[in-house]
Amino acid sequence: MDDNINYYTQHAETLADQYDSLDFEEVHHDWLDVIPSEGMALDVGAGSGRDARYLASKGLSVVAVEPAAGIREHAQHYAGGNYGSGQPIHWLDDSLPELSQVQKLQTKFDLILLSAVWMHIPPSSRQRSFRKLSSLLKPNGKMVVSLRHGASPDERTMHPVSADELALFAQQQGLSFKLLEKRDDALQRQNVSWQTVVLTLPDDGTGAFPLIRNIVVNDNKSSTYKVALLRTLLRIAEGHPGAVLEQTNTHVSLPMGLVALYWLKLYKPLIDQHSFQQSSSSKGLGFVKANGWQQLTTFTANDFYIGACYRDNEAAPHVYRTLKDIAATIKNMPAKYITLPGTKTEVFQVELQRSQAPKGALVLNYDFFKSLGTFNVPRSIWDALSRFSVWIEPALVNEWSNLMASYAQNQQRQLSRVDFLTALAWENPERTTHRVRSRVEQLMVQDQVRCCWSGSAIRKFGYAIDHAFPFSRWPNNDLWNLLPTKTVINANKSDKLPTPRTLLQSRDYIVHWWRQAWQEHRDEFFTQANFALPNLAPGNQSYDDVFEALALQRDRIKYFQQLQDWEIV
Repeated sequence: MDDNINYYTQHAETLADQYDSLDFEEVHHDWLDVIPSEGMALDVGAGSGRDARYLASKGLSVVAVEPAAGIREHAQHYAGGNYGSGQPIHWLDDSLPELSQVQKLQTKFDLILLSAVWMHIPPSSRQRSFRKLSSLLKPNGKMVVSLRHGASPDERTMHPVSADELALFAQQQGLSFKLLEKRDDALQRQNVSWQTVVLTLPDDGTGAFPLIRNIVVNDNKSSTYKVALLRTLLRIAEGHPGAVLEQTNTHVSLPMGLVALYWLKLYKPLIDQHSFQQSSSSKGLGFVKANGWQQLTTFTANDFYIGACYRDNEAAPHVYRTLKDIAATIKNMPAKYITLPGTKTEVFQVELQRSQAPKGALVLNYDFFKSLGTFNVPRSIWDALSRFSVWIEPALVNEWSNLMASYAQNQQRQLSRVDFLTALAWENPERTTHRVRSRVEQLMVQDQVRCCWSGSAIRKFGYAIDHAFPFSRWPNNDLWNLLPTKTVINANKSDKLPTPRTLLQSRDYIVHWWRQAWQEHRDEFFTQANFALPNLAPGNQSYDDVFEALALQRDRIKYFQQLQDWEIV
């Protein structure tokens, strides 16, 4: 395979010219009706980018995978550009059978294309490659594979291919199979012919929704713990695709410390601010202890966030102790008792690690979260929580409020359903823009601050702090997501999502703001970005890479939630 990659790099220009001499519609005319009208597309072995550019021009957001650096760089510098009049193209250096960079995106695709790729995959790697590709399809998503028949004309390795082989793989993975008519080579090469296979995932077939419903509604052990755990995982799945430590066909591994942090944020207002009873037991909550939680009563939920640093010698050990206590409670209670229906098999697997209390400051970063252990989530549940959070969360909140209303202590206080729902609401965005506003006004004393959408200078009494991705639909108060803008622009944008073109036009303004505002807080900025955005390494320190990840996350949010687009006028 490496020899093939080297060949495509060494002969990049010649091969790119050859591929680009043919139009997409000329090569792929037999399956044009399969192309979705919108959504996400994955082009594996994208080569010169011809197919990726066509799909982008049709309104699809395209992830183009090409392991050969030479031809990939040629494609990225194509004279027509990668954006053109269509959607953006996100280029990745990745390859089958791993597709490790694609997996990190935490994204499912409406269309996956392998054009003139399958013959390069060794037969020993094909089943694994197919399984990986099928796991990346959305329900009703299409995978199109073109099969090249004919010997290799040069030193590239090309293995024999068979439509029957793909039919067998499709049956194993539950995909429907359709073989199109055999066709001659568009470049008129002798002894070369092609077949196209169209595979469809008719249903995800995971049973994730019935299982989630069983946990929430029908589970014999009624407790806010089970709902809190699901809502904790939902918040992480929706807001932190970069948090995944490991991903396989069966499960996703998360840092235990991050799970504990979100549990803390959910329970803090219920216990400290509202004093709501959270259990029918008189023993109290296992994670509320004298040397941990009870030492943090002056803190609010907004004081706990990714990248936070606790320098106080008193606060740091208590935060640490609280998160340790929560991790132990999760393992010994909801994770232990949430089982597959009719069995004793635990749905979630928790592996705690021994760790030591900080001797100095405590920073809620990747290393700390991982030091507490790992939390394993079934892949089907993770995918459902990622894609359908907007529908699942209301069910969780409703069940949680019903449980609290059933507890005797809460009934004695004559609390209304509105009281419970108010307490269960997520963070208030007005509170969380205060720090960024203070930073803007601090910078204005000595420097000019520009609107991140228009580039024009803002004035002290004529600006707002905008969530680049609307908080009402994707609740994130990280530093990278909060941008100073003119009041009138902020009002016009409201809860809409910036288009790819608007993001591209504003790129320099946004990156400049990040450098200007947060250079002294780099560790916090990048810790938040690397957790929240896809395809960023834990140690990433590049503002440009953060922007690329932001552009990709924009596409994920668009197709998960179908938000209305916004363009600056």
